[in-house]
Amino acid sequence: MSTLSLGTRAATLAAQAAKAAKAVAHLSTEQKNYVLQSMANAIRSATPAILAANAAELETARTNQTSAAMLDRLTLTPERIDAMAAAIEQIIHLPDPVGSKRFIEERPNGIRIEKRRIPLGVICMIYEARPNVTADAGALCFKSGNAVILRCGREAIQTSLAIAKAMHQALAEHKLPEDVITIVPDPDRQLMLDLIQQDQFIDLVIPRGGEGLIRFVTDNSRVPVIQHFKGVCHLYVDQSADLNMALELLLNGKVQRPGVCNALECLLVNKHQAADFLPMVADALRAHQVKVHACERSISYFDSAEPIAAGDFGQEYLAPEIAIRLVDDLDAAMAHIDQFGSYHTEVICTQDQASADTFINQVDAAVVMHNASSRFSDGGELGLGAEIGISTSKLHAYGPMGLEALTTERFVVTGQGQTR
Repeated sequence: MSTLSLGTRAATLAAQAAKAAKAVAHLSTEQKNYVLQSMANAIRSATPAILAANAAELETARTNQTSAAMLDRLTLTPERIDAMAAAIEQIIHLPDPVGSKRFIEERPNGIRIEKRRIPLGVICMIYEARPNVTADAGALCFKSGNAVILRCGREAIQTSLAIAKAMHQALAEHKLPEDVITIVPDPDRQLMLDLIQQDQFIDLVIPRGGEGLIRFVTDNSRVPVIQHFKGVCHLYVDQSADLNMALELLLNGKVQRPGVCNALECLLVNKHQAADFLPMVADALRAHQVKVHACERSISYFDSAEPIAAGDFGQEYLAPEIAIRLVDDLDAAMAHIDQFGSYHTEVICTQDQASADTFINQVDAAVVMHNASSRFSDGGELGLGAEIGISTSKLHAYGPMGLEALTTERFVVTGQGQTR
């Protein structure tokens, strides 16, 4: 396929999505919720077909020696498919942001000013081995009145097409165009590049995947991009921390599902807690077969840790691995996070409210937590329903993105014939 034909194909996909967006932008909340329930039902009914497509792609991924973290993201089970459908049903119960009003003021000349939420229009999602994104993004964009173009990586494209087929059946039941949820059937990189040039039709690009993909999209897109480069999440154990609590936060953040972006990648321990806490950490991480990269001040507490130089922190392992560093105090912990953090999620474990407040107010991250696991940095866990992504840039959203982040506000001005 020539570059010209790819470019034409990208423009056609984008134009069709823009046309379809108008069909969904003005649906009532009740209408959208009926369609979403049909989507959830269709996905459950399509479980055998989705699993068959996924099994073939998993076999190919294993043959290609795909990493354990990527395999975990790619893998679907009946339980995970049911969870996808349940996530859509959660979206049904969320408030619809479209049309919500916010009064600004009435001016001295009598004009009344308010803001109303409207859909963004067309959103392009670019993602790798995450077939669940197909359902999550499709449902979130639909509920918020947008059309979505879904460009999945070649590792999961057949699984994603099977999921999208079920969602298209639901759209057809309600006489809505399939282009409301478009799956790009060709993973060609040039086609992706052509898509992100379509600023006439596409309003926002959201890439989800490795840092290389996100930097490529950011560097080459003519459409605004929501960035999420990586999740280097820290747990700081303060001088006044409850050590049993700290250990639970560490294990939940690192061990429960290490291949996700809200998993912990670094443990910072106040030096006054080292003698009591690090032996606990060593025993627990050994039991869970977690590889440790320890600083020179903490390495003596571990039997087989690898030394890590002061400048080598900031790694996103996405595996049963963690970096550990002793710090002198809260200020040193925050300085470390400032240097090596990725603006994703940062956690403090402390019983001292003043320390917690300082951490919350001064650490620059999309999600800051006090005595809670980093694994709660998730749209569903934070009450947003299924998230469409986590933004580590600050325009126009910061942190997990739900329905409201897929809309914008416009001014509505009402008068009685006033002229300027």
